[in-house]
Formats: sequence, structure tokens, C-alpha cells
Amino acid sequence: MDYAPVLFLSGGIGWLEILLILVVVLLLFGAKKLPEVMGSFGKGVKEFKKGVKDIGRDLDEAATPDEDSGIPPASVKTEESKERDRQPDGEGS
Repeated sequence: MDYAPVLFLSGGIGWLEILLILVVVLLLFGAKKLPEVMGSFGKGVKEFKKGVKDIGRDLDEAATPDEDSGIPPASVKTEESKERDRQPDGEGS
């Protein structure tokens, strides 16, 4: 009994699977189109990585308060502190 399909689906991709994928891609696109397809794929991966890096940088900038502006970060008021602010001096707990 052959367990090759089970092994293919059960874990990582080995050298045999990579070779099979390359043969299928070569048959689908042909030898002349293959460099163009791989170049487009490489550019797509590069743009994706650049986008992920830009998003990470934007999130880091948004999370870090701007010390040069002189504006302190906004404080979050809870319902309890809002209620205390509404009461006149001398009243409350």
C-alpha cells in the first residue's frame, strides 16, 4: 500500500514535493514564460513584505507618543472620574 499522499498532506513539504511543483509549473507556463512568471512572483513578494513593514512602522509610530510636539498624550477618563468632575467641591465621598 502506498502512503505517499498521506505523507504529503501530513506535514512539511520535502524536496520531492518541491520538484513535483516545479515540473507542473514548467508544464503549465513553458520554459520561455517561466522567468517572467517567477520575476512577477518575486516582485509581488517584495511588495507584500514592504507593505507589512510599512504597517508595522505606522503602528509603532501611532503607539509612541510624540515627545517633540509638547502635547501630552490624552488621558482616558473612566465613568467614576467623570462623575467626580461633575460634583462641586466639598461633595462626594
